[in-house]
Amino acid sequence: MSGGFSGRCLTAAIVVVLAWAAHAQESAPIATSHATVTLVSETAAVEPGKPFRLGLRFKLAKGWHIYWINPGAAGEPPRLDLGLPEGAKASDIAWPTPERVRQNDEVMSYAYLDEVLLPFAVTPPAGLTSFPIKAKASWLICEKVCVPEEGELTLDLPVGPASPSVEAPLFAAADARIPKPSTDAATISSDGVLTIAGGDLSPDVVREAWFLPASWGAIDDLAPQALNVATGKLSLALKPGPAFDPKATLAGVLALEDVAGRERDLSIVAAPQAGTASAAVPPEPHRSNGAVAPAASDSQSLLSVLAFAFLGGLILNLMPCVFPILAVKAMSAAGLAGRDRGVVRLHAASYTLGVLVAFGGLAAIFVVLRAAGAAAGWGFQFQSPAFVAAMAWLLFAIGLNLSGVFEIGGGWVGVGDRLTRRGGLAGSFFTGLLAVVVATPCTAPFMGAAVAAAATAPPATALLIFMAVGLGLAAPYGVLALAPGLAAALPRPGRWMLIFRQALAFPMYAAAVWLVWVVGQQAGADGALIVLSGAVLIGFAAWIFGATRTSARRGRAIGEALAAAVALMALLTLDRLAVAPQGATAAAEDATVYSPDRLAALRAEGRPVFVNMTAAWCVTCLVNERVALSSDRVKEAFAKRNVAYLKGDWTRADPAIAQFLREHGRDGVPLYILYPPHGEEPVVLPQILTETAVVDELNRMGS
Repeated sequence: MSGGFSGRCLTAAIVVVLAWAAHAQESAPIATSHATVTLVSETAAVEPGKPFRLGLRFKLAKGWHIYWINPGAAGEPPRLDLGLPEGAKASDIAWPTPERVRQNDEVMSYAYLDEVLLPFAVTPPAGLTSFPIKAKASWLICEKVCVPEEGELTLDLPVGPASPSVEAPLFAAADARIPKPSTDAATISSDGVLTIAGGDLSPDVVREAWFLPASWGAIDDLAPQALNVATGKLSLALKPGPAFDPKATLAGVLALEDVAGRERDLSIVAAPQAGTASAAVPPEPHRSNGAVAPAASDSQSLLSVLAFAFLGGLILNLMPCVFPILAVKAMSAAGLAGRDRGVVRLHAASYTLGVLVAFGGLAAIFVVLRAAGAAAGWGFQFQSPAFVAAMAWLLFAIGLNLSGVFEIGGGWVGVGDRLTRRGGLAGSFFTGLLAVVVATPCTAPFMGAAVAAAATAPPATALLIFMAVGLGLAAPYGVLALAPGLAAALPRPGRWMLIFRQALAFPMYAAAVWLVWVVGQQAGADGALIVLSGAVLIGFAAWIFGATRTSARRGRAIGEALAAAVALMALLTLDRLAVAPQGATAAAEDATVYSPDRLAALRAEGRPVFVNMTAAWCVTCLVNERVALSSDRVKEAFAKRNVAYLKGDWTRADPAIAQFLREHGRDGVPLYILYPPHGEEPVVLPQILTETAVVDELNRMGS
């Protein structure tokens, strides 16, 4: 009897479990050390043509937060890219009201903590047999530091009569936090006073109120909001922000708390008060905040990020990557000796403008690639063998020009009287452009945090950060624009300049050789052969161009056409680099190729680990390896302490390395991380490395 009863209980339990599983609709999770993210369904089955809701569910580690559609002074809201069956349509996310998270005296964010569900509606088409869903989610999660995370989610829903899933209560809880559209009249005055007129408003039912704007900059998020409540009317004194427009509507969420502590959230669109109205429409919520705001982390101000960016750009002038372009800058500076102050100032300003234009273009590409989901970082363009080959040819052609094989306008290098001509100013401008392109393989100290800030910042902020780096790079030469009298200290132009100019061709040739080696690392021996063959064609085109410059007009025209045709033949070979076999991943003799699994396994063993993130096109990385990491002293220190040496090669794009860089607040190489034994916190080493710095850090780690 007892056994039969136990059997019936077991059978009933199995039935209950199977029934629960049949109605549970939640994807496999994306699990990180900071969050667990899943895709859930409100219904257990999909009924063709009948809308239902899905939701992106976040379970956040204690102290960590993600952001609302308006992050506030820093941050980025989650993104969800859906792959639905053909004919299905999805609505925008219905954003629950966030919490106001004040980080310090300068930063206020609108964020979610602990757990949140971001629901949205889906309308399936008719004639379904199943409803598979694929989604790519990405989000920025922050505590004291910010970490961009992403992953893919899948959920396959059956087709049948709609019935609530086990997760349906999550949607009911989310609905309680989603603002309800207000039916009360709302206005905003030119000085920022928000007024709501409603029959149920009174001092008895409204104890506190605050306003959360739908877009950044409409109000000062940190300023207090003075509340005044009367029967049928409420007003909040808001402090206008940098994007406040007294003639436009103001959209956002009005949170009201009654005397019992219950909160009611209203979605409002406040119209300009009479006399200031315009044809403006309510601003639509947007996924990417376009504000000028700090974004490296919640605790960093914009000014500190810009200061780091400027200082990094200034130090970039001392990096090995920029040495080749110093030849052209030195030639231009020498030609300025004895010139009129106005001419000196114009050339310095033209060079600075070229640098800023190049950084603006680089920032635009950077932002577009990031928005498209690409793992673009500082120097990302050098991951393309075709780009590296084109740069090698460009530097080779500049070397030929400095050697006198051909001339383009003559004045572009700043020689003689031609400095006063338009061509000279154009030369200074394009020298600035070239300086930026050549400098990008290097990362100077202080630049890592600044570029990482740009990676998670709104587009306007990212542009501002890149401009600050550009101002730092242009600063030494730009000083001439502020103090043109300094050019008088330079030697007077003379015959020595011709010899000096020819000598400066050799850094260009050396840089071209280095870039050929980089292509060899990326695309193997065949890739290097393609670049060298193209260099021969570029040299031949330059010789034709130079040899026909003194000919009659017809001869010059024929020479220019032939030179262009030969140069075009070289450019056409770049397509072959896209299909050239990839070179082997570089690793030091005593290093193991980095992988996330290998790093995790070594740390699980309790071993100390040194991670070197590098690239063949990063001259700073190569110098550090030669000067510090390859020294006998460092090798002995590694061996003595049983340090595992992992090397990640970012010469070509690698999502695993890009993710590692982002996790450590960087967006470019080099990056050196020392993991002490037994799971202790990792240490980030300087970007300019010495053997003493490495050994000292190992000594601090102990034996």
